[in-house]
Amino acid sequence: MTGIFDQPSRWMDEELVLFDDSVRRTLADNVSPERLARWRDDGIVERAAWREMAEAGLLGISIAPEYGGAGGDFRHEAVLIRRLGLAGADGWGVPLHNGIVAPYIERYGTAEQRRRWLPKIVSGEVITAIAMTEPGAGSDLRGIRTNAVREGGAYKISGQKTFISNGQHADLIIVVARTDPAAGSKGISLFGVETGDAVGFRRGRNLDKVGLEMADTSELFFDDVEVPAANLIGGEEGHGLHQLMQQLPQERLMIAIEALALMEAAVDHTLAYVRDRKAFGQRLLDFQNTQFRLAECKTEAMVARSFVDQCIADHVRGELDAAGASMAKLWVAERAQRVVDSCQQLFGGYGYMNEYPIAQMYKDVRVKRIYGGTSEIMKLLIARSLEQ
Repeated sequence: MTGIFDQPSRWMDEELVLFDDSVRRTLADNVSPERLARWRDDGIVERAAWREMAEAGLLGISIAPEYGGAGGDFRHEAVLIRRLGLAGADGWGVPLHNGIVAPYIERYGTAEQRRRWLPKIVSGEVITAIAMTEPGAGSDLRGIRTNAVREGGAYKISGQKTFISNGQHADLIIVVARTDPAAGSKGISLFGVETGDAVGFRRGRNLDKVGLEMADTSELFFDDVEVPAANLIGGEEGHGLHQLMQQLPQERLMIAIEALALMEAAVDHTLAYVRDRKAFGQRLLDFQNTQFRLAECKTEAMVARSFVDQCIADHVRGELDAAGASMAKLWVAERAQRVVDSCQQLFGGYGYMNEYPIAQMYKDVRVKRIYGGTSEIMKLLIARSLEQ
């Protein structure tokens, strides 16, 4: 839908404006409300939809052309993330595939790893995931217990992961494992686990969530899964935590963009509703309470957009630090829940009905304050920057 926030952002040039319109039209053609409902009912996005994204050139859009990608940058990922949110497809794991997993391989992988995996990420032949979180280790990655033991030319990985997005579909999973228990934070490494023929690998439940129902968020089990030493990301042990810390700011900025899209969509849908809905002989929009509520919501969304736009521009220049990304995620995620809640209130009883998009937004927005690091963890990271 076209809304009051559809003016181009400051970091968008003419090519990005055209790309934004192309993404909007692609999603309008391929992501109908009926299809979204089916994905939510199924708890997973069908592989056919992933292939459609590949055919539209929307997988691997920031991967270098030499590996089949479009050679874009994070701005192109930001456009796609926002449009998926506005289309109601916030749970579809394409941004994870494009903007989180692919960069680990392209930036840290060996030449052979890049040649082997990146073209398949672009083509949609493989769907990707990253397995960090464990039942006993969330934001504190130093608490990782999954281990990888070297045996000749291979590693055997054992452990359990949970809350893994794309978990049911994933053909390639970046697994965070401990290669040297005595080395502390320097004993963590990343591995590319190809699930197709991985003996000892099991997918657990497709977890039943409050929102983002179309996301196949899963438990994963590794029982002495043998992985070739050539699948150690970068080819050297002990660099995993550094690699994770380098990429987490981008992940957190992506979540801020997701939350911003929900804010904008909520205001747009609510404005359309209060223009048509009448009470006591007049439109809901004619009541001062409605006007004031939506004025506050629009203002918060515009402030959030300005902040996120600045963070995107900083990130593309390589200037966004961990504290800045944490501030973006914290502030936008917290405000997004407040805005969606205010908008839902204006729908009255209809806002509580799942057939109305605002009800789905109310469920989807909650996790923005949790995944990628809770709001409390974001405050801790920001606080560490106070004396620098």
